[in-house]
Amino acid sequence: MPEHEAGGAPGTPAHEVRDFLRRRREQIAQRWADEPLFRTVFTVSRDEAVEAGKAVVDALAQVADAQRVEDPDAAGFSAVREQLARMGAARSRAGLSNTQVSSELAALWPPAENLLVAEWDQGSPEELRACSTTLSVLLGTLRLVAMQTALSETQSLIDRQRLQLLEVATPVIKLWDGIVAVPLIGTLDSARSQVVMETLLNAVVDQHARFAILDITGVPTVDSLVAQHLMKTVAAARLMGAECVVSGIRPAIAQTIVHLGLDLGTVKTRASLADALGYCLHELGTNIVSAAPDGAGRR
Repeated sequence: MPEHEAGGAPGTPAHEVRDFLRRRREQIAQRWADEPLFRTVFTVSRDEAVEAGKAVVDALAQVADAQRVEDPDAAGFSAVREQLARMGAARSRAGLSNTQVSSELAALWPPAENLLVAEWDQGSPEELRACSTTLSVLLGTLRLVAMQTALSETQSLIDRQRLQLLEVATPVIKLWDGIVAVPLIGTLDSARSQVVMETLLNAVVDQHARFAILDITGVPTVDSLVAQHLMKTVAAARLMGAECVVSGIRPAIAQTIVHLGLDLGTVKTRASLADALGYCLHELGTNIVSAAPDGAGRR
């Protein structure tokens, strides 16, 4: 091996690996640029892949310098977490599984090891073996960091998509000037109840609504927490200057509300969405007219 870099602490395999990575930074990056992980992600130019490889080598050298080769939380990895996340996401979009991405990360080890062995011109085989093992552990930790980052990004994406689905599943319909409605279908949980509240209040402001109808005909049941959320939604709408009407309460839900001892005395309720709309129209002073065989007639 060449002489240790100035200022380095000789003798430890981690520092030997640090010095090796700094010396062979260019060669390692050039070899990694030909590996599928870099080649298929950085497609604009090969130079782009080489620069990305250099950034990873620099991070590994920093981790080795701190002698934390087994620690995925080592400070040196911070600089490349975002890059590793982009690379993992790009390979996932290309249809690769996490196992396949992990295999591509593992493929970065042989090119680096080959360079280490090729330049080992002094020192015992035991020292070479120790440095090789340290380099292997360091690259294994890099793979762990990359997979952790990829999984975290995937979970963040799932959370964002879940929120978007909740918003899509909570449409606000303008039924009349000054009247909006939120027809709810399916299971209500605390997260969705919060989305209902936010969506409804935003609609009250945007539509200058005087009445907001919460139709829960399609909701099979609610728990105590969700029932309280609905009550808070009604109260919040009132604070915004709109009267909230709850329609379509099923028998099971009615029993839940009674058992919980919730006071609905100040909440307008109607059996169906049609009844709720009729009430709101009446309060607005709008006459409802139905067609009759002998001409239009007032209801």
